Amino acid sequence: MANELSILAPNEGSTRVRTRVGRGEGSGLGKTSGRGQKGAKSRSGYKNRAGFEGGQMPLHRRLPKRGFHNPFSLDFAVIGLDRLADLAAGSVVTEETLRAAGIVKAGADGVKILGGSSLAIALHVRVAKLSGSAAAAILAAGGTTEGPLPE
Repeated sequence: MANELSILAPNEGSTRVRTRVGRGEGSGLGKTSGRGQKGAKSRSGYKNRAGFEGGQMPLHRRLPKRGFHNPFSLDFAVIGLDRLADLAAGSVVTEETLRAAGIVKAGADGVKILGGSSLAIALHVRVAKLSGSAAAAILAAGGTTEGPLPE
């Protein structure tokens, strides 16, 4: 008898009766319908803009503005020439191979290799940017460089 669909009901206290707003004093939300007295929030059609502070000068306009942010700037992962010494001789060095080796983390717009040290193995380097001293060290070790001219 207890397994009939006709006697199913939600658990006690799990549902509530919907509040009917604007239906007189006896509804519990009479007169102003829970909107308080006067003001913009009590009116129909009220919408609040993001950052609105009730007519006070908003924070994003009170704080000073400084500087310039270039939306087209690129963020290069900069690595030293000495980090390439662990790679196999004669291998092709690209951004993908550097990521696979764990030298460059994800999220950079490209790779720039800086000099400052010598290279003992010959590598074929194909990256977005090279410094002049890095290109000279790669060529001196018997390797090659492709791509843009050294900066």
